[in-house]
Amino acid sequence: MAKRKKELPLLENIEIEAFAAEGKALARVDDLVVFVPFAAPGDVADIKLSRKRKQYAEGRIVAFKKYPPDRTERFCSHFGVCGGCQWQHLPYAAQLRYKQQQVLDAMQRIAKVEIPEPGPIIGSENDRFYRNKLEFTFSNKRWRTIDEIKSGVEFKDNDALGFHIPGMFDKVLDIEKCWLQEDFSNRVRLSVKAFCLEHNMDFFDLRQQEGMMRNLIIRTASTGEKMLIVVFYQDEATSREALLKHLLEHFPEITSLIYVINNKGNDTIFDRDTSVYHGPGYIFEEMEGLRFKIGPKSFYQTNSAQACRLYSVVREFAGLKPDELEYDLYTGTGTIANFLARQCRKVIGIEYIPEAIEDARANAELNGIHNTAFFAADVKDLLNEAFMAEHGRPDVLITDPPRAGMHEDVVKTILTATPERIVYVSCNPATQARDLNLLDQQYQVAALQTVDMFPHTQHVENVVLLKRRE
Repeated sequence: MAKRKKELPLLENIEIEAFAAEGKALARVDDLVVFVPFAAPGDVADIKLSRKRKQYAEGRIVAFKKYPPDRTERFCSHFGVCGGCQWQHLPYAAQLRYKQQQVLDAMQRIAKVEIPEPGPIIGSENDRFYRNKLEFTFSNKRWRTIDEIKSGVEFKDNDALGFHIPGMFDKVLDIEKCWLQEDFSNRVRLSVKAFCLEHNMDFFDLRQQEGMMRNLIIRTASTGEKMLIVVFYQDEATSREALLKHLLEHFPEITSLIYVINNKGNDTIFDRDTSVYHGPGYIFEEMEGLRFKIGPKSFYQTNSAQACRLYSVVREFAGLKPDELEYDLYTGTGTIANFLARQCRKVIGIEYIPEAIEDARANAELNGIHNTAFFAADVKDLLNEAFMAEHGRPDVLITDPPRAGMHEDVVKTILTATPERIVYVSCNPATQARDLNLLDQQYQVAALQTVDMFPHTQHVENVVLLKRRE
């Protein structure tokens, strides 16, 4: 007989002290640190523990007893269940303060380097409907909220089209209205769900790996162009044709309608063929007179307006001169490279996704930029002495790595390349700080600017200028 799991206690009247990693808040109860989501410093609440270890515990708030004066009302009905906007209970000005502090804490505790006084964090003009891309998941196992479970009502609608519950790969929260993307996105999602239910198109079972409908990706550009990507698990031509025809009839503003058959174990479509049902198969973004071609697999900053502000900071920090050679590591679709190319002699971009490099080259040609060269390879494998001997040593190096930061081999190569200036763009201040510590032997931080790309979340972009020590 299995041993009965010991029920964990309810902690009453606990004051939340600060924010921790991943947007969670923390409290201290005697010698125990307790992490809870959807809370803010100054809250006093009852916390039900869900996990307990020797020095820390995790829990959820079951009752608020007191709110701090600056707490705001949530604007989304899914707050507290969906993990997308964990900080919407905070005024935006407070969010910016906490994000700036998050960066400064990483510099102090992890980088352990001297930094100049940072400029004020650059906030987003729009804190709602600011994203240009969202991905929704179909599931035949809709997540039930605590209120639904407590109601005792037997629910028969098990299908959902929405977002994954954090930490639950096979559970999806059905979304009624999302405040992240313009309302076109909400109307399309609800229409697709209704059509699929009406025509008995099975929603995906993530555990059993069966069903027809898998994902829906919606991209909306600042130019007004719109792309839909419908991902099917099963290749059923009749049902697929009916849905795609329905979308074009009810949403004539769709610029490109694309479908993908993905019958493998995970949701990524980077290794799947895409089929264009309507339109050219891409949309365009614009930035300072430049046009960027966005395909179904292209990476582009998801906050279009803030992307321009972010890249303007990069340009200012880089301080490029007409005779200088710039390397752009993790170049993606070459957005930064093409944005800066007119300020220098040449830009060399490196990115491991071949499709992204194709987009980078197409974007250079589209904008009449002829002083760029793009290479598809892992940065740590391509960037070496032989490569620099052939293409030249960089005067300025810009790096914008994924959340994991730079591979240690890349850091070592940068140190041997000895560019005059490095501009390090990061969506993860912790890994950025780790890399700055490694670069500190030859480079000092000359400027730092934080840019908020993702209101109501803990995520933030940070740009650091490093100059070579004399």
